Amino acid sequence: MMAAIGIVLRIAGGLCLFLYGMKVMSDGIQQAAGDRLQRVLGLMTGNRLAGVITGFVVTAIIQSSSATTVMVVSFVNAGLLTLTQSIGVIMGANIGTTVTAWIVSLVGFSLNLSSLALPAVGIGFIIRVIKWKYRNLGEVILGFGLLFLGLDFLTKSMPPLGNSMDIIARLSGLGFVSTLIGAGAGLIITLITHSSSASTAIMLTMAFNGVIAYEMAAAMILGANIGTTIDAALAAIGTKTAAKRAALVHVLFNVIGAVWAIVFLTPLLALVELVSPGTVVPGMVQNPLIPAHLAMFHTVFNAVNTILFFPFVKPFAALVSFLVKDDKPGAVPERYRLVYKSGSIQDTPELNIIRAEKEVRDMAGIASSMYARISTALKDIKETEDRAGMVDTLIGEMKEKEEYADEMREVLTAFLIECTREQLNPRSERRVSQLLRIIADLEDMTDDCYSVGLLLERSVKKNHIFKGKEMAALVPYVTLVEDFLTLVREHLGRRLSLEETEYARSLEEKIDASRNKLRKLGRKRIEAGVNVKTELLFIDLVRRIEKLGDYCFDIAETLAR
Repeated sequence: MMAAIGIVLRIAGGLCLFLYGMKVMSDGIQQAAGDRLQRVLGLMTGNRLAGVITGFVVTAIIQSSSATTVMVVSFVNAGLLTLTQSIGVIMGANIGTTVTAWIVSLVGFSLNLSSLALPAVGIGFIIRVIKWKYRNLGEVILGFGLLFLGLDFLTKSMPPLGNSMDIIARLSGLGFVSTLIGAGAGLIITLITHSSSASTAIMLTMAFNGVIAYEMAAAMILGANIGTTIDAALAAIGTKTAAKRAALVHVLFNVIGAVWAIVFLTPLLALVELVSPGTVVPGMVQNPLIPAHLAMFHTVFNAVNTILFFPFVKPFAALVSFLVKDDKPGAVPERYRLVYKSGSIQDTPELNIIRAEKEVRDMAGIASSMYARISTALKDIKETEDRAGMVDTLIGEMKEKEEYADEMREVLTAFLIECTREQLNPRSERRVSQLLRIIADLEDMTDDCYSVGLLLERSVKKNHIFKGKEMAALVPYVTLVEDFLTLVREHLGRRLSLEETEYARSLEEKIDASRNKLRKLGRKRIEAGVNVKTELLFIDLVRRIEKLGDYCFDIAETLAR
């Protein structure tokens, strides 16, 4: 009993070390790649082949198809990707996840792992703690060493074969039932580990040590292909229809692929044997060809599955759209939601920042729509007969959007702080700080837009309507701030050039000059004996609008840095 517990604990320890090494290596690659990931993600919006390549590259970098597909679901939910574009990326992610199996098979079972892993851990740690530009490389080497140290523990911790060979032989000799048992076992292991890369490494190790037969290991890999869809399905809970469709794409693509591969497992294995060097000898223990052939099987299966689906991307998207119906027309979410997994073993902080930037652009869109509504109301208020009804409608809209912006600030701030708990490169850390400042400014802008709406409501309810001359003087001033807000919206996510910075400064100076001019105009009218309360409302309105220009200038300065 104690011996069995010791074996289980050693296997669990080796698996955890493997997973931690994968995470450290992935984080190091992400930090080193950093900004390049954003350029790679730009390929997603190209044709479907570009999407497949993008999914492959990103998954190969972050070493997790689950993480890639979760991000795809998030990007579709945020409007960064269409459903059709996401299908290609998901296909590429399935091929990209086979990279881990190739690394494990080509290095993990061909070399003395302890002699390779321990020096890598030492060298990687030394490079990592030195404060220089190659510390990210040190993290990659350190993760590489930990990954293979965990694999070494897994290999050495496998139980002695003994009488278990009889059980394995019986399970492996049941024909198609054996294949189903293997697929079910692979599915369960992947659901437990939440990583198809980790579960595949376990299967390769078990097959290498003769704990499971070659054919059963292949079936377990197919089961792992189904299990890896759980993360995307969980990420789609509470999201928009498009994101739910993207998650269903991943589930259907992997499940349908696994089903046909289970049915045609024997011909598929024959194809693998045809394209792989050497021949796997049944029953041979610690044959280095077995992991390599299983890695080839993993790649061939995903590549063939992609080739079969590739011509039918649009019909596939139509099927998923039919299965997941659109939201009710005109339905507006009452609360802002940003679904993300906190503290996941496969975090992708650099990609999360790209996602946050899209959400910030949406927040700027809300501020812009609120200001446009105010601008329209200022121009229409004199010509409208039912002024009270107009301002009531205006205040209702302003209040709803202002509360939504408050929720966005709260959730996005928490999301970005969560990102900072992961290791980011210095440039990404600066991007997070800039986004936090921009979010605060945008939320303040929505507050002031709502305040302007309240001033207009008071103007109507107290019958302090601005005269034609006052409105004529106010229109150019309002337009200046509108131009400034447009400049800020169009440049969120990239740095302002020197010319654009100078243009922003000139807009700020013009807004300040117009404010001073309008204030003087209001004071002169008070001295001339016009309604004091009306003119004080006018001056307060000018001040509030000028504050919106100040927030725009703050954001412009942040973008210039």
